[in-house]
Amino acid sequence: MARTGMNLGRPFTDSLCQRAGETEPTAGDFRRHDPQGDTPSRRWLLRAGGLGVAVAGTGAVIGSPRQDPTVPLYMSTVARSSSKSLVAVAAGQENRVIPGSRVLHAAEDAHTLFRRQQQWVSSERPWVRENPFPNLTRSALLDICVLFDGFPAPLAGWAPLWRHVWPRDACHVAVGLAAAGLARHTDSVFTFLSRVQRVDGRFEARYLPDGSGVPDDRPVQLDGTGWVPWALDAVAQRLPAADQAQFIAAHGPMVRRCVHTIVQETDTRTGLPAPCPDYWERPEREITLGTAAPLLAGLRAAASLLRVIGEDELATVAGTRAKALAEAIITAFGPAGYPRYPSGRGRDTAVAFLLPPYAPTTEPLVLKAFHQAQDEMLRPAGGLAPGAQWRDDGISWTPHTASFALAHALTGQRAQAERLLRWLDT
Repeated sequence: MARTGMNLGRPFTDSLCQRAGETEPTAGDFRRHDPQGDTPSRRWLLRAGGLGVAVAGTGAVIGSPRQDPTVPLYMSTVARSSSKSLVAVAAGQENRVIPGSRVLHAAEDAHTLFRRQQQWVSSERPWVRENPFPNLTRSALLDICVLFDGFPAPLAGWAPLWRHVWPRDACHVAVGLAAAGLARHTDSVFTFLSRVQRVDGRFEARYLPDGSGVPDDRPVQLDGTGWVPWALDAVAQRLPAADQAQFIAAHGPMVRRCVHTIVQETDTRTGLPAPCPDYWERPEREITLGTAAPLLAGLRAAASLLRVIGEDELATVAGTRAKALAEAIITAFGPAGYPRYPSGRGRDTAVAFLLPPYAPTTEPLVLKAFHQAQDEMLRPAGGLAPGAQWRDDGISWTPHTASFALAHALTGQRAQAERLLRWLDT
């Protein structure tokens, strides 16, 4: 059996295939089906861990709409062949890579590249080495490094379909790096997002690696407007106090645009925005918790950020609208136990977005729904599906399993968090 860990938890997988129910096509924004065959799923660079695990991964695999007995790996990892080139490393060819790195043995100036990667992931935070899953943590940081170093923002994966920047993914990478004591790498993420943000404050679903445009005609996904201020605030809190105001001020215009957009989008009869694609990346006829919850997190964070830089009036607007949106979410989603849609039809990972680190407190009814969601999303092998109504293919997904581990850790449920992390690390 092999999994890719918490997005490649071990440096490399240890077999050439993965069993249904134990495979892990690492994607946060789910792939579109290729009519010519199954396309490689995109890996999701994800997350700051409540146990002190900042994670992201490589090693995309081929997903399957059927519950096949085996699902072959699409690739094992990604590695540098030179200072300007990356190559996919196929399953079974892991010996091409220098152990403890994402550098090919045969790379041009391999020693220099190896040393650069070690410096890139070097952290003074004790937990990076002393947590219960040090190999998982180290491997995750190397995965982030190989898909970020040399680019203005982290790529979602190296397979051509996923060689792009998703705002939600980039935000979580920034938070994970800051938690790992690597906040020095995060400023370029927010600079990139500020540069590509639309004049109306929204973000596209994804961007080309250099930010020069978008790869297709996917519609705007509003959740990015919430993820950005949430991530900016989370990173700022990890900086020395003397540096926080300058960091926030540098990205203040982006935060202001996000607030104005969310306020406009939630100026409705229900207090909720119109239906919009979320991380499921499909057209929606009904608002999802996967959009509403990130917007709430973003408003709360923006209120804090704006006060730091003296923009009290807009901070008050953000705080007031956050309270209204919180009530709207309770009214719309609460009666059915916080499902994906107000009308019900099963819960998904978004219920975790109403818990820490996205929310300041733990509401008992949300926590109850969270536990129910885990029961509904549990796969036979021990990981989680993206949602209760996700296709019954037996596949567990790293981002969603990791998200639940994170929420468990930050709500005082360490044993449950460690169980999921241990499963990811096995």
